[in-house]
Amino acid sequence: MKTTTLFPWPGGKTRLLPHLLPLVADAPHRTYVEAFAGGAALLFAREPAKAEVLNDCHGELVRLYRVVANHLEEFVRQFKWALTSREMFRWCQLQHPDTLTDIQRAARFYYLQRLAWGGKATGQTPGFGRGGKGLNLLRIEEDLSAAHLRLHKVTVEHLAWQQCMAKYDATDTLFFLDPPYWETEGYGAPFGMEQYQELARQMAGLRGAAILTINDHPAMREVFGQFRDRVVPIRYTIGRQAVQRRELIYTTW
Repeated sequence: MKTTTLFPWPGGKTRLLPHLLPLVADAPHRTYVEAFAGGAALLFAREPAKAEVLNDCHGELVRLYRVVANHLEEFVRQFKWALTSREMFRWCQLQHPDTLTDIQRAARFYYLQRLAWGGKATGQTPGFGRGGKGLNLLRIEEDLSAAHLRLHKVTVEHLAWQQCMAKYDATDTLFFLDPPYWETEGYGAPFGMEQYQELARQMAGLRGAAILTINDHPAMREVFGQFRDRVVPIRYTIGRQAVQRRELIYTTW
């Protein structure tokens, strides 16, 4: 059963799916691993592999995936008396996550992420009335049922990307690598040049295969230049402004 992402996320891959899905089909594999899960658009769009792993260093994100996979009914119950409003948004922001249960924390993160302007994970402001799809609280269970079924057999990890790649690398593994884009913000964790360089080294030494996506920037072309690249023009709409930019897709084969 195909589904869509649970929430908007910086650098989401929905627009790249027509280019990514043929590459996934072209790489024989039994295990599929997303080391930087984010919105997991590719996992939700592809046919299930024999074994699948979603990994991210963002603890709230990982918690949400685990709760939706294993406790959907109780998760939905958190929204029984909720409202979609700026006041509710700000109240959720003021809640201290450490005072909440895992299911309450997942519900808080989902609410904020669905309603945040631009899908940012940090520095969130409400996106009401800015052209977003918003959040229909009466349809949460319906909206998430397909995701619940899709995630049921997916292993959800909370590891550094280096640990994730080392743990799951094998000759029959395909990694999808979608690190934070160079010189962009809103992901919730810093990602310096040394990490891109380390990522390129790990890709070069893999026993399995990898697909990597990154923004088209001279610095990124230099770091990942040893791999085969595809340049993809992408058109975004920010507010009422149409923005054209290029993204890079690298493969290790």
